[in-house]
Amino acid sequence: MARKPKTPPPDTIWEIPDSLWDCLDSILRERYPQKATGRPRVDLRRVLNGIIFRMRTGCQWNKLPERFGSDSSVHRWFQRFCQDGIFETLWAQLIDACEELAGVYWQWQSADGAMGKARFGGTTSAPIPRIAGKRARSGA
Repeated sequence: MARKPKTPPPDTIWEIPDSLWDCLDSILRERYPQKATGRPRVDLRRVLNGIIFRMRTGCQWNKLPERFGSDSSVHRWFQRFCQDGIFETLWAQLIDACEELAGVYWQWQSADGAMGKARFGGTTSAPIPRIAGKRARSGA
């Protein structure tokens, strides 16, 4: 079994670098071509940067910084990407590129989870129902 060369892990990205964007742009242009008429499409690189920022920080959609454009546009494109399965396509492309660079360590993979507060206070106990209309006997 051949060992992969020890290379330091790459820095975590907050925005898409130019070399990576060249790869992703061709997929997005093919899937979402620019229309000849109507309102021009938003910059998909800014949209993906906004999605990365949102996923990394966990901020609310309406609290995205202005540099990513309209928060509603970023959220709308995120929903569209999810419905169209574009993230799986982009992920497969990135895995192929990393595999060629020997950058994927398949022996050590983990999943991370997070626990958040219960929305709306969680479940509450229901009031104890009365069994019957019993009344205490009077002392008289």
